[in-house]
Amino acid sequence: MESINLIESFSAFKEVKNIDRATLMSVIENVFRSMLIKKYGSDENFDIIVNPDRGDIEIWQNREIVDDEFAEDSFDYDEGKHIGLAEALKIEADFKIGEEVTTPVKLDDFGRRAVLAVRQNLISKILELEKDSLYKKYKEKIGELMTGEVHQIWKKELLILDEDGNELLLPKSEQISSDFYKKGDSIRAVIQRVEMKNNTPVIILSRSSTAFLERLFELEVPEVFDGLITIKKIVREPGERAKVAVESYDDRIDPVGACVGMKGSRIHGIVRELRNENIDVINYTSNTSLFITRALSPAKITSVKIDDEKKRAEVFLKPDQVSLAIGKGGHNIKLAGKLTGYEIDVYRDTDIDTEDVDLEEFADEIESWVLDALKNIGCDTAKSVLELSTEELVKRTDLEEVTVNEVKAILQSEFEEG
Repeated sequence: MESINLIESFSAFKEVKNIDRATLMSVIENVFRSMLIKKYGSDENFDIIVNPDRGDIEIWQNREIVDDEFAEDSFDYDEGKHIGLAEALKIEADFKIGEEVTTPVKLDDFGRRAVLAVRQNLISKILELEKDSLYKKYKEKIGELMTGEVHQIWKKELLILDEDGNELLLPKSEQISSDFYKKGDSIRAVIQRVEMKNNTPVIILSRSSTAFLERLFELEVPEVFDGLITIKKIVREPGERAKVAVESYDDRIDPVGACVGMKGSRIHGIVRELRNENIDVINYTSNTSLFITRALSPAKITSVKIDDEKKRAEVFLKPDQVSLAIGKGGHNIKLAGKLTGYEIDVYRDTDIDTEDVDLEEFADEIESWVLDALKNIGCDTAKSVLELSTEELVKRTDLEEVTVNEVKAILQSEFEEG
């Protein structure tokens, strides 16, 4: 018996992805039944057998044997349902009237145009099914961690292939600023969203979202994965700093210690994945004052004044702690505000020094960008700069050592003259 070979007629039939076997077989059968209805007016007396493993399909026609006179003269004779006895005897010599004959249907019987039409119809429906299946598959996985391979590197995005060869996108805006990948590299990201563009699913990945950091904690910290430790909130400046508030309902578990691990073993794995992003793990508390104090870590707070109505907090610190509280580029205080939901104002906890001088007074001697760099770390007066060592200033401002020394010399001379 000759079968309709789909490997030859329908390219890549066996390469179909994301479609389960039952659905695929049903689609193929429906396409061929439509072709049978067009040719014979009905598909009731046809059996269709799909062999997905071999990539072929068999069509069998079942017809009732009638006497030759009926076949020639009766208006009720239907060549799709009936076959004359003389023709039936050519198939098998002992057939009798009333019995059923089953014969294979050849692809050539439909004609070249019909074959081309059914091929196009089938390919179109399978592609449509693949797209729909891919969309549903990843729509259900939003927020999950995935590992893929970098396939193409473009200016605004990376093309990633998953384990099934599906194409995913990692836009530049969803990457960490220090991310660098080569073609063939393995990459981890979280599934951010799934969109339909021009009837094609577009899967967007992210490494800069808070969900990515949360999944990494679940991966590295078993207590988080098991639900023994709850991540209450995460805030990030991707590639720079992140703050994670954690809580445990079991008094025997130290949530911060469990997340950090012995000698930092757990947190180091996450930090490496995030390109050395600084991660502060903080014990969550409903005590607002205490939570703000913890959020400003590593700075040590002297006191906090809360205005719940305006959602503002005044934080008082020793002068040498101000730059720590603000952090490089202001990241620490900005993230602390996002984590706690309060706008935080920092004040020095010292008596007012009438002899101190505002940095703006030195605008004619020190360039504005240097003054801005100092203000960004909380140094807005001459003495607040002089209280910090040259090494500390270089580290926190990214200014050259020679520049810092020149600034300190200018500021020191002001007090010496006084």
